[in-house]
Amino acid sequence: MRAAREAKSWSQEEFADRAGIHRTYVSDIERARRNPTITVVEKLAVPLDMTVSELLA
Repeated sequence: MRAAREAKSWSQEEFADRAGIHRTYVSDIERARRNPTITVVEKLAVPLDMTVSELLA
């Protein structure tokens, strides 16, 4: 997820805004401190123009 976000030159804050979740949650996911639900994974995949399965691969 981090590589896809960085490929779009988005900060964690901008990505979180586009996904509709809190920035600290994005940070925690990227640092493997939290495990997102499938609903959150879907919210993260949408702004990245990815499917859930692509994001999880």
